[in-house]
Amino acid sequence: MSVERGDHVINWFQAGGQHYARFRPEHPPALAAFLAAASPDTCFAVDVGGGSGQLAAQLGAHFDSVLGLDPSADQIAHAPVSEPVRYAQASAEHLPVSDRSTSLVAAAQAAHWFDLPAFYAEVRRIARAGAVLALVSYGVPKLDEELDERFAHFYRNEIGPFWPPERRRVDRGYADLDFPFAEFAPPAMAMRKAWSLAELVGYVSTWSAVKHAVKQGHGQVIECFVMDLATRWGDPETRRSVTWPINMRTGIV
Repeated sequence: MSVERGDHVINWFQAGGQHYARFRPEHPPALAAFLAAASPDTCFAVDVGGGSGQLAAQLGAHFDSVLGLDPSADQIAHAPVSEPVRYAQASAEHLPVSDRSTSLVAAAQAAHWFDLPAFYAEVRRIARAGAVLALVSYGVPKLDEELDERFAHFYRNEIGPFWPPERRRVDRGYADLDFPFAEFAPPAMAMRKAWSLAELVGYVSTWSAVKHAVKQGHGQVIECFVMDLATRWGDPETRRSVTWPINMRTGIV
């Protein structure tokens, strides 16, 4: 895999669910283990807005049954198929789940898109006694020192105007989300990867702001960033540290 100029760069940033499934970082196994331990039992978990199944697949190691939901058929088409996880196309505001059936409702990197009052009403409907709700997010990653400032500048300033307003909730770690549940503190966690240049560029290609910039004819901003990053990176096959601190709101429904 290489990072090239011109149309090759732009085409890279026009991919859909396949790139999302390939380049989105995996949550640490400790996250699913913590959520399972906090739940009243491990019978049934629901992952809402779960994209291509990153968290749902991990929950499958701890729960008897897991339902992964996303409004995008393209995302679900690229989710890994393995028992006991199944997937369905559905919005957060209309969950195809029976009343009082769920021990855990989780939403990873998705709750900032939800109509929260409608979603919370659905959570209360499907939750069994003592069920846990977990809203998980992660913001801009931290890179090696020689790359981090350039990456942060791209995120905040160059691509910043193309982020939707909801992204500010992610940047604030969901701290200002209304969360009317019996909240308890989760442990500190982070996602860590050792990525080549092409893998980091692939991850950036999944950002909604990048897709909006390309669609609006600002692909040159992306191209300049990628080329500048490549100059600083050195050998593109060199693997460099990428770290995302995880932010989480957890509570008893």
